[in-house]
Amino acid sequence: MFANNTRNIVRGSFLQRCKSTLVVAEHNNETLNPLTLNTITAAKKIGGDVTVLVAGTKCGPASEAVAKVEGVTKVLVAENAAFKGFTPESLTPLVLAAQSQFKFTHILAGASAFGKNVLPRIAAKLDVSPISEIIDVKSEDTFVRTIYAGNAILTLKSKDAVKVITVRGTNFPPAATSGGNGAVEQAPAGDYASSLSEFVSQELTKSDRPELTGAKVIISGGRGLKSGDNFKLLYDLADKFGAAVGASRAAVDAGYVPNDLQIGQTGKIVAPELYVAVGISGAIQHLAGMKDSKTIVAINKDPEAPIFQVADIGLVADLFKAVPELTGKL
Repeated sequence: MFANNTRNIVRGSFLQRCKSTLVVAEHNNETLNPLTLNTITAAKKIGGDVTVLVAGTKCGPASEAVAKVEGVTKVLVAENAAFKGFTPESLTPLVLAAQSQFKFTHILAGASAFGKNVLPRIAAKLDVSPISEIIDVKSEDTFVRTIYAGNAILTLKSKDAVKVITVRGTNFPPAATSGGNGAVEQAPAGDYASSLSEFVSQELTKSDRPELTGAKVIISGGRGLKSGDNFKLLYDLADKFGAAVGASRAAVDAGYVPNDLQIGQTGKIVAPELYVAVGISGAIQHLAGMKDSKTIVAINKDPEAPIFQVADIGLVADLFKAVPELTGKL
């Protein structure tokens, strides 16, 4: 009996040492996307060494920032013209090359458009099942995620040798950006140019307001605003709070605002300190993207609107009267 117990203890210690996670960083070459810090926290909760892959063009500033993040053991840097635009067709073979060399047990990225583009390809190449949008880590092989548009919670145990996971950042605090001393080294070299796609250009919307996924206050509008011009009511209110402005899918589909403002299951997942829903009925798709907000305020003239079921504060009123009055009192 004593001999068997000894073998079990040794085996457990060996597995603990072998755990290692690769986090695929999202950045703009100069600064990290905050979601990467949340993903690093999830990686630390899994246990073992945490390696971060920074791929781009002239991405030295981003890699230096990652090396200082608390809990990061190693930073792999890959600078190549092929990574311009961060296309998944060029990043996938890089991650696979890193996996082949270092044999990570877990590969993580944030559950953003970037992560959702890259990680399913990696999972397919590794012949494993991707695990999407986890909200908690129970152990190295057991994770929690939402299903049915957030109406049910699933605890999932993966038997795959490599766990490929996207992380919902709103459920993990950001890792500290100082206190770390990760070793910086070059990622595996190779020709990562893709013949399948080519990055041409991008046009970014410039705004003085906070980015939606990192904002502490969000003012969000729905179909009840009736037109894009009426979103000015929300912009004026947001200016008082120093807030970001979001929208429901109905408002985006109606053409009131661009789709980068969409909050919901098929948009952005947010969890601000204060979420003000104006003229939003509260469809399941929208609730899935914002119901983790700390305080939810709803303004809607329909007292039966589903949004009131999740709201901490509800105001049954005509938004065209209530919002200007609220703005005027701030």
